[in-house]
Formats: sequence, structure tokens, C-alpha cells
Amino acid sequence: MKYFHIWLCGLFFLSGCTEPAEEKATPTAITPKHAAIASAHPLATKAGMDILSQQGNAFDAAIAVASTLGVVEPYSAGIGGGGFWLLYLAEKNDYIFIDAREKAPNQATDTLFLNENSQFDAKKATNGALAAAIPGQAAAFAHISKKYGSLPLQTTLAAAIHYADNGFPSNPLYKKLANYHQSVLSQHQDTAAIFLPSADNNDGQTLIIQKDLANALTVLATQGHNGFYQGSIASKLVEGVRNAGGIWTRDDLANYKVVERTPIQFNYLDYTIISAPPPSAGGITLAIILNLLEGYPINDIDTVNRTHIMVEAMRLAYRERQKLGDPDFVDIPVDELISKQYANTLRHEIQIAKATPSLNIDQKSSAEGADTTHFSIIDKFGNRVSATLSINLSFGSGFVAPGTGVLLNNHMDDFSDLQGSANSFGLVGSAANAIAPNKRPLSSMSPTFVEHNDHVAILGTPGGSRIITMVLQGILEHTQGKHPKDWVSVKRFHHQYLPDKIQHETGTFLVDDKETLKKYGHQFFEINSKGVSYGNMQAILWDKKSNNIFAASDPRGIGEALVE
Repeated sequence: MKYFHIWLCGLFFLSGCTEPAEEKATPTAITPKHAAIASAHPLATKAGMDILSQQGNAFDAAIAVASTLGVVEPYSAGIGGGGFWLLYLAEKNDYIFIDAREKAPNQATDTLFLNENSQFDAKKATNGALAAAIPGQAAAFAHISKKYGSLPLQTTLAAAIHYADNGFPSNPLYKKLANYHQSVLSQHQDTAAIFLPSADNNDGQTLIIQKDLANALTVLATQGHNGFYQGSIASKLVEGVRNAGGIWTRDDLANYKVVERTPIQFNYLDYTIISAPPPSAGGITLAIILNLLEGYPINDIDTVNRTHIMVEAMRLAYRERQKLGDPDFVDIPVDELISKQYANTLRHEIQIAKATPSLNIDQKSSAEGADTTHFSIIDKFGNRVSATLSINLSFGSGFVAPGTGVLLNNHMDDFSDLQGSANSFGLVGSAANAIAPNKRPLSSMSPTFVEHNDHVAILGTPGGSRIITMVLQGILEHTQGKHPKDWVSVKRFHHQYLPDKIQHETGTFLVDDKETLKKYGHQFFEINSKGVSYGNMQAILWDKKSNNIFAASDPRGIGEALVE
């Protein structure tokens, strides 16, 4: 402890040092001798592997995995939602970020979810058709297939169509989440008929059959982008939403397009991190935290002070997160925020053995986190995909537009509806993330690559506001030379500025360490004390020295990681 205090005091005299030049990742000199897929559901992993066996590339496989997840994990993702796709094109040594985030309808206003007393109405923002933003997932499938794939959508969407048309057996996780959200799902006739079936088959398993969704996917497969965003499917979506109190129009759907953006890229030690840019907060927030941590011997100090420094770095980074929003609406000084010098200016706020109180506002700690999904892929050509997909809370808005089978998201809740108020994950926003027509809400989804001369890591996870710190811990496990199984299973903790509490899994801290941290001024909130899972990371490591591939699926979930 004495050494740590002396070293830390000396650090502040050095924090203004010249920032080292950023280095770009070097091109891949070799290709993997295997392919791998890690996803949150075995049927989705299998669907992706089947595509690879048909000579599809990683991008074809990604469409198969994502679309299948949207069918067999209806509580997490689907064509009624959106997501972020981080791609690496091996042949061009190029990184592409596909922004398929949902957009606010054109008639949306910043008072959409305020009641007559100008107070935020959480139920309006999360339940029903009004809570749904214009989905981007179907557009991502069409865009990626046309521009980067080698197989047609009829092939890559075939597995999803099969499982929607013929059904898939529900599992304990599905039943648990459906029962938990039964009160919302049962409010809508079409939703209840699909996701709360009353009859079991002869094997005693409940089959979840989605005939209308199979039809919508088939139209998408044969007609591409316009098959979903125009024509009969679009008409049914708009009619269903408006009849249920929503504000969608045909133009909202017809005008939706994905956006290709430049990923966030920065160095941590001798690693290059490539992650999600705004409207994701992931890459910038990761950069701030890791740049802060780079000023400490984080792997050489005791557990208590390592935790304290990590929590304080998280606290500062999530405070800065409030400044972010849709880059098409808000000017964001990305280069400044991810710079070493910016972290140096923040590091002076971290105190030795003393928690820095956040604003004295009592915000809730959300226990949500089973929603959203992630998968990671690498193919034999060296192409890579890290994708995080979501409909927001479990089963999204709980609303299925009649005749479509499409379960809609409730991502309108991700906007800052009232400055200083918290959303469903306890995150406090600012005017930068206020609702505006055609705007994309800020997100925590953080698909990420970590590159080194000798190895490449692909990782990401669901988990709401805790996504960024889960990816952070996965990165730190990797930089210590640990196996992907360790990245996905490490005990997790999190701080997001407000609420001013360390959120953590059961068993994360030793009793004595926790007591010392309390003396520092930290408060605690146990996330899964009520049986709620904390994340569902899917990870792949390519060891280029041995040319071996390793993959792991989070033991908290039911996913599967396969190496071809």
C-alpha cells in the first residue's frame, strides 16, 4: 500500500507528458486455419456454421446468426429492433462499422413521454407501440448481404425462416423471461398468441411458432430492403402501430437507411482497440477508462486499490458519456475525448483511497440485462464480425404489429426524455440525447476487436448500461494473457456515475475487501441477488503465433461457441 501511495503521488507530476503517436493495426499476414462462431443460442451458432460450410464468408454467416437469434431469442433481438455491426475486411485490411440503430419517427418530439404534469412517464416509454423506434435490423441484413456477402439472402435467412415457420422449443430461460413479462405481453392479442402459447406438444415442450414472422423474413429474403420498408409488410407495420397509439408513418420506414461509420480506434499499452463510435457510447467510454487506467500499474497493485481505481475511472467516463448523442445531430469532439491528454486532465480527480461522490441524486439501479444479444465470428479468410443487437428491454415494447409477426423494440426509452431523469437502466442523459425526429438514441452496445502483433480478440456482450464495463473487464483479462473462457466468466462489477453505487455480481468481492472499499466511501448494489443474469459475453481469440482459434460462450447464458 505504501509503495502504491508514493507511486500514485508521483504520477500526477507526469500526467502532462506528451501523448504517444497513435499506431494503426498492421495488416494480417496470415489467415486462420479454422473458423469460429460464438453466439447466445446453439441454433444460431449452428445456422452460422452451416453457412460457412456452404462457402459463405463471415458476413454471410453473421446474417444467418443474427436472423436466427431474432427468432429463437425474441426477448433479445429481431427485425423489429436494431444493432451495431463491427466488420473487418481481411482482403482490404479495413474496418467498417454498420450503424443499424433505430431512429425516432418523424412525428416524435422531446415531450413525447411527459405527462400532463411534465413528468416522465416510464410506462409510455417502454410499453406499447409508442415506445417503438423505426427498426434497422432488416436494413442491416440487406446492406451487409449486398455489399459484403457472397451468398443471397434466400440462403442466409433460410434457418431463421425455418425456425419461425416450424417453431423452436422454448427453454427454461425463455419461460422465465416470458413469465416475468407476462403482464405486458398479455396486453396485446397478437403478442400473447405467439409468445404465451397455452398448449404443449407431445414431447411436453412448448413450441414457439411465428408464421407471420416467417412470411416477413421470406419477403425480406426475396425482395431485399424494400420488401420490409415498403409494400405490404410496411403497410401492416404502420397500420398496426398507429391503431395502437403509435406515430409511425410510411415515410418513416421508406426513408430508413443504415449508416457506415468510422470505428473508434485507440491504443492501450501495446494493444489496438477498435470499437463502436457514436451513436454508441461504447468506444469513447472504453477509451476514456483505459486511457485513465494506463497511468497506473493496474496489474501490480492489490485487489482493493485496483478495484478502487477502476471504479473511479468508470465513474469519470460515464460522467463524460452524458455529453454524447447521435453524431448526425450533435457535434462530438471524438479525437479529443479518446486522447491520452484528455484522460490526463481527468485523472487528477481520482483520489487515493477515497471515493469521489457523484451528484447527490437518488437514481435507481436497474437489474435488467437479459435483453440484447451478441455474437462473434471469424472465418478462414480472416474476416471478422462483432455484432451487438437489441430490442432494448426483454421482449421490447411487448407489441407485435398484427399480421407481421414483428415484435417491436422500445428503444425510444434510450433517449433522454427529461434532462436529469434516468432511463430504465438508471442512466442519466442530457440535451445531446434528447428526442428529435429521425434521430438515433445513444446506446451502450460495444462490439469490439482487440489487436496485437501476436493475437486478435473479438468480443462483446448484452447488458444495458453495463455493457461497456463488461467489455472493459474482458479486455483486461485478455491483456493479462488469459483464455476467452476467463474473459466471459470473470466476476463483474460496474459503476456508471449515477446511481452512485458499485453494481456487482454475487461473489465478486471478498468480505474484507468490500469492507475496505466501503471505508473508502463506496456503496454497493448486488445485481443478481434476485436471479438476474449479468451479461452474456461471446468471445473469440485468434492466436496468430500458433494459428489456433479459441472461442467461448458466457456460462451465464445458454449459448454455444464452436471452432470449425
